[in-house]
Amino acid sequence: MKKLSHFDSAGSPRMVDVGAKPETRRTARAHAFVRIAPAVLRQLPENPKGNPLEIARIAGIAAAKRTSDLIPLCHPLMLTHADVEIALEKQGVRIIATAATTGPTGVEMEALTAASVAALTVYDMTKALDKSIEIQDLYLLEKTGGKSGDFRRKSTR
Repeated sequence: MKKLSHFDSAGSPRMVDVGAKPETRRTARAHAFVRIAPAVLRQLPENPKGNPLEIARIAGIAAAKRTSDLIPLCHPLMLTHADVEIALEKQGVRIIATAATTGPTGVEMEALTAASVAALTVYDMTKALDKSIEIQDLYLLEKTGGKSGDFRRKSTR
C-alpha cells in the first residue's frame, strides 16, 4: 500500500518537495452535479442576479487559479488551461471542470476545486428559490501525466 505523501516520518503534515520531479504535461477533469427541482430549473433564465450557469462557470475557472490559497498544502501552479462546462439536465446541472499545466505536480485539486466552486455558485444563485438544492457526486473523472500515470474513472452511469 502506498503511503500518504503529505506527512513526514513523525506524522506531521508537510508540503511535498516536487523540486526534483520532471516537468510533464498534466491534465485533470472533475465532475459535480447540482440536483435542482424542475420548477427551479425553469426559473433560471429569469434570475435577477444574472445567468447562474455562466456566473458559475467563471467562478469555477477563477477558483481553479486560486486552489493553493484554499487547500493549505497544494502547490501554486501556473495553469495553462482551466475551463468549466455546465449542462442543464432534467434533474439539475452537470458540471465538468478541466485543468492543465506543464509542471512537476498534478492538477487534480484544481479541477476538483473548479467543479466544487461552480456547484456552490449555482447553489448561491438559486438558493432564494429553494434551500433543498443538493450538491452531489464531486469526484475526479480522469487525470494524465506524472509518476503515477493516467487515471480514468470507470463509468458511474
